[in-house]
Amino acid sequence: MDLIFGKDVKLREDRVLKRLEGIVSRDNLFTDAEHLVSYSYDALNRETLPAAVAFPRSALEVSEILQVASEEGFPVIPRGAGSGRAGGSIPVPEGLVLSLERLTTIHNIDGDNLLAETDPGVVTGVLHQRVQAEKLFYPPDPASQSFCTIGGNVSTNAGGLRTVKYGVTRDYILALEAVLPDGRILHAGRKTRKSVVGYDLVRLLVGSEGTLAVVTRITVKLIPLPEGRKTLLAYFPDVSRAGNAVRTVLRKGFLPATMEFLDGGSLRVLRDAGKITLPEKAGALILIEDDGYPEALERAMPRMKEILGEAGAFEVLIAEDQKAADNLWGARRALSPTLAKLYPQRISEDVAVPLDRIADLLRATEEICRGRGVGNANFGHAGDGNIHLNLLFDAQNHQQVESAEAAVGEILRAVVGMGGTISGEHGIGLAKRPYLSLEVLEPALGLMKRIKQAFDPKGILNPGKILP
Repeated sequence: MDLIFGKDVKLREDRVLKRLEGIVSRDNLFTDAEHLVSYSYDALNRETLPAAVAFPRSALEVSEILQVASEEGFPVIPRGAGSGRAGGSIPVPEGLVLSLERLTTIHNIDGDNLLAETDPGVVTGVLHQRVQAEKLFYPPDPASQSFCTIGGNVSTNAGGLRTVKYGVTRDYILALEAVLPDGRILHAGRKTRKSVVGYDLVRLLVGSEGTLAVVTRITVKLIPLPEGRKTLLAYFPDVSRAGNAVRTVLRKGFLPATMEFLDGGSLRVLRDAGKITLPEKAGALILIEDDGYPEALERAMPRMKEILGEAGAFEVLIAEDQKAADNLWGARRALSPTLAKLYPQRISEDVAVPLDRIADLLRATEEICRGRGVGNANFGHAGDGNIHLNLLFDAQNHQQVESAEAAVGEILRAVVGMGGTISGEHGIGLAKRPYLSLEVLEPALGLMKRIKQAFDPKGILNPGKILP
């Protein structure tokens, strides 16, 4: 499509800024260096200064801002908490960052109909707490739930630890209010659990990373809060037996809420950093948590322990209470912050493969990284095949940086060759845009471009993201 903005259009022009100030007020529109720097990056650690940052307080203000953007010809970059790891909220130099962080109202929690209506700027963990107080449960639980927002989760179709049993964000979105690039307000979906009326625009918008519309209200499905929860941890000598154990547990008829995995590289990082004491022969770790009726869990956990032992675990621990469960979760919770501290510029890929290819993926990653001279530590959601591959290198060593970037391409090609996907839950954004065509071929790629053109013919919304 032809982008109408460029060097001849300046968002900083007084005429344009006056129009925006008339919508959000001078107190909610900023062009100073402090704000521009603060909103120039996300968790991908790339940076581009926008021209301005606006903080709308309602769907109507979002609508009016987009009308101005469409008429004046400047791009708009929707932003939640900036916690995305694919660069989806990184601005363009002449763009307006549209921060939704002031839309923070939970409008309704309906226990009779098992749903809630929320603004996009509500922190996911806050929604968890509010509905749990009503004995209700919103299952999607991205690792960043303490600071990421529901709108951001919708944007990337976020997953989390409980995906294996409960699914991802799109499985809990009943309806959306969203503003189209020309300012029109769209209502998609219903509050009912079923609706087959025309095309499913809700599912189209979920995961579109702010490239088609700006979501301004979200209706989510809730379920009753499980009464009980039990946790176990299993150590394996190698990843092959750990991967086989995951499949065995599922094939035996169990569907735990979470099945988390750490490989030998991750365990070495934790051991070397002094974060946790681990058995010396541990080459992989699986952490399983299940929920439901306490009586059923008391029967299920010993059987799962038996299955894991038969599959090759040399030690299996079942938590007797919540304090013991928290101790078992120590390794998993310590890993991400430890990696971030030791390797702040690490490359983290969130690929997913069929369950029977997890061990193949880990072996291929190890081989590719060894050949390129970079380290790796891998962990993730083994129950759904979503593994976070972390490439570890010296960011001050230009050759290692180049080697790590080259390794990414090799790994992603291997993932697609295994029937997997290059992104399980982080999205494409900027980071994986160069690799999209590995997985999305014609005619699908052409259809995606035409969908973008139909929603956003002027290329106003989040330009340069997802599509090459």
